[in-house]
Amino acid sequence: MAKILLIEDEASIRRVLNKILSEENKDYKVTEAEDGLAGMEIVKNEDFDLILCDIKMPKMDGVEVLEAVQKIKPEIPVVMISGHGDLDTAVNTMKMGAFDYISKPPDLNRLLNTVRHALDRKELVIENTRLKKKVSKNYQMIGESEAIVNIKDMIEKVAHTDARVLITGPNGTGKELVAHWLHEKSDRSKGPMIEVNCAAIPSELIESELFGHVKGAFTSANKDRAGRFEAANKGTIFLDEIGDMSLSAQAKVLRALQENKISRVGSDKDIKVDVRVIAATNKDLKKEIEENNFREDLYHRLAVILIEVPALKERKDDIPLLIEYFSEKIAQEQGTNQKNFTSGAISALKESHWRGNVRELRNVVERLIILGGNEITDEDVKLFGSRF
Repeated sequence: MAKILLIEDEASIRRVLNKILSEENKDYKVTEAEDGLAGMEIVKNEDFDLILCDIKMPKMDGVEVLEAVQKIKPEIPVVMISGHGDLDTAVNTMKMGAFDYISKPPDLNRLLNTVRHALDRKELVIENTRLKKKVSKNYQMIGESEAIVNIKDMIEKVAHTDARVLITGPNGTGKELVAHWLHEKSDRSKGPMIEVNCAAIPSELIESELFGHVKGAFTSANKDRAGRFEAANKGTIFLDEIGDMSLSAQAKVLRALQENKISRVGSDKDIKVDVRVIAATNKDLKKEIEENNFREDLYHRLAVILIEVPALKERKDDIPLLIEYFSEKIAQEQGTNQKNFTSGAISALKESHWRGNVRELRNVVERLIILGGNEITDEDVKLFGSRF
């Protein structure tokens, strides 16, 4: 059932619009308000999928209603109803965030199409919000150790800036979690976050992957193709394992950072990009610079902010929290009841040397949940906790 609020001071117009909507779709439930003030009182107390609002009204006009709705319930699309002399104002309200406007007297097809599109947009907003929450849950940073608290504090300080960040640490420590937190807490969070695993792309293809190519640039280039930097425009690009990037690709990344523009492979045309760059590596880049495997000028461009993610052995007090988090998450994924880990099991896991860090711990917890009893004990850890 789609709930529609109709705010209109002319009773005859309200009747006409209510009749059209009710007859068009039995799932439309229309609530009427005779002016802006009355409409806002209803909005404060009820949820709606769409608001149809006249522009010229006593007490509180449509522009004021739009501004108020955007402050308290910005997810509700607002369609303005304009008289002949209100068209300029109606156009300006769209710049302010109104979904659309319809003119008096309302054209039947125009009205119904606008309502359908606005309701579709509301569903899309709800779905995007749901997916964003799901993504956020997948990238939680679990831990209360001093090292993790310091990382969280650093993220809070730098996320809202466009400062480039270099994340370092061993494999499996959660460098990608830091990158996602930086993006989701930034002003670019509504834009895309494009991830590139530099170690997984062959060196001869990395430039094409990052910057795109034009048709005929190389043997298999059958058509023009945009690269990851273009895809990340207005958002964030995460260059994971950047220490494995070829020197030629490093030179192009450096140019992109210096000039905010790239060129596709096989083209001399510049393309402007507005991208925040976050990079990560498990390598010692200063050592790589000494061995001429990494450009020093690129390092200084990337490492405006340095965040080092510690190995799990350096934050063992976080292991009980991680076990609790993983066991709950795995139970949800498998549709089973969450299993309890005894203090003995937790102690045994804390005493282990986690060469694979948090990623390895997660795998071991999942194995114990699958193979262990209803309660995971230290005996289960001895039997099934072997990692090699």
